[in-house]
Amino acid sequence: MMELNKQIKKYRTMMNLSQEELAEKVYVTRQTISNWETGKSYPDIHSLLLLSSLFNVSLDQLIKGDLEMMRETVSKKEIREFNFYGGIFSVLLLGTVVTVAPLAYFLGVYGIAITCVLFTITMIFAFKVEGYKKRNNIQTYKEILAFCNGERLDEIARKQEEAKRPYQDILKVLISGTIGFVVTMILFKLLEIFF
Repeated sequence: MMELNKQIKKYRTMMNLSQEELAEKVYVTRQTISNWETGKSYPDIHSLLLLSSLFNVSLDQLIKGDLEMMRETVSKKEIREFNFYGGIFSVLLLGTVVTVAPLAYFLGVYGIAITCVLFTITMIFAFKVEGYKKRNNIQTYKEILAFCNGERLDEIARKQEEAKRPYQDILKVLISGTIGFVVTMILFKLLEIFF
């Protein structure tokens, strides 16, 4: 639960200020102070600095409980979005690999064009996933699993994972290319047999 609203009310009361008096000192309306104290809205950074100075407390002291909650909320949001975009990317990648041969076989050039469009959309989601990985400094499978579970690796485990990254990148490219090629060839052969 956010604590800033209680902190503002506590310090205002300790200083024997009405909501209107506090509002004048931080250049907002009395209604704004009321909204802050009831938790309906949150002060901007300029107002937080004014409140901190007026109450003669550090900004950290004023919003301490709220900072932890904000970090946790941002982290959970990042994890949800990462999982969402990762899921879409996985489905699109699988769809692209599985449909390339049938589309090319049945529709010829048009099928290849459809595959190119599907591949482009897949790459858009791949870049979104990579953006999350870069922002949160996660690259290896172990780091991704830890991130998805809302955890962080300790320093030794992180260094070990960072050392694996160059090798894993090469392996990912080779394995992905091989799997894509094999699946496409199998699908082409199956299509030739049945059609």
